[in-house]
Amino acid sequence: MKATHQGKQSLVLIVDSKEFNRQQLRLLVEQSGYRVVEAKDGTEAMNVFHQLHPDLVLLDAIMPDMDGFECCSVLQSIEENKHTPVLMITELEDTELIERVFQVGAMDYVSKPINWQVLRQRVRRLIEQSQLHQELLAANEELQRLVTLVTIDSLTQVANRRRFQEYIDQEWRRMAREQQPLSLILLDVDFFKSYNDTYGHQAGDRALIEISQVIKNIVQRPADLVARYGGEEFAVILPDTGALGATKIAERICYAVRRLAITHSHSQVTSHITFSAGLSTVIPEPGSNFEEIITAADKALYQAKAAGRDCFKHNNLVVGSTWNYKWRKSSEEITRCKPMCSGLQY
Repeated sequence: MKATHQGKQSLVLIVDSKEFNRQQLRLLVEQSGYRVVEAKDGTEAMNVFHQLHPDLVLLDAIMPDMDGFECCSVLQSIEENKHTPVLMITELEDTELIERVFQVGAMDYVSKPINWQVLRQRVRRLIEQSQLHQELLAANEELQRLVTLVTIDSLTQVANRRRFQEYIDQEWRRMAREQQPLSLILLDVDFFKSYNDTYGHQAGDRALIEISQVIKNIVQRPADLVARYGGEEFAVILPDTGALGATKIAERICYAVRRLAITHSHSQVTSHITFSAGLSTVIPEPGSNFEEIITAADKALYQAKAAGRDCFKHNNLVVGSTWNYKWRKSSEEITRCKPMCSGLQY
């Protein structure tokens, strides 16, 4: 295996079992301004390919052991390198052979005896296409990074308030069209200011990260969204989910946060961090505004806090009723003033 290094020029992998052929190809490729690395068979080509990730593979079709067709097929099966172009060199112009070249994933071919000017132009074109593809991938990655910056909360890695607003508007409209229920849970960490005052803001950040992970572990349907709604407030959007399903999720979240047992000695409820939560379920009317469900859930959250915290209230606009839930610590179990909805469907 031989290689030359000339800065950051594109790298061409030449694969041919005959040294003379490799030398001829190397001369042409280097004269065109590219770096070259060689392999004498398919097995060596695979090793070089994995190590150096060339921008183009110039591959002879006829080789012992692993021929060019098999080698090309294997190269194209490698996920991270499947877009690397392969230029095959065939023995003759044969329709069946040419079809096979493209079937195994090669981008183009030249036949022997080689027209060196044609080969030079095809190498240049394929490398330019490869470079353009890499630039597009990099641009897409940067776009995804920017999208993440504007939609994801940097601390908790759940959706931020902006994404929450966009998504609830989208799902409100969709549920209005389909006339299906939309549920919203607003969750607020009880006495979080005193937690920060007692343990410091870094401890508060760690607590929020743990809490957000717990919520994400529970809310896993693709259509659902977990968002950081405010400093210590979280929101869960549950499309196509009725009151009972939302209640079940709220129960699981509040119970899971209790199970974290994050010490909060200055809480006026218990010695650990707890949640107060407000729920609302609405079948949106066409043309109505999603602020309706936020207002209802926020009102329920206020009622939960007024009722002593460490509980949730459900302002159910579908049936016009309000459900109240309260947790009390009893040895290793969490009990409430109403029985668990253990068989609820979510």
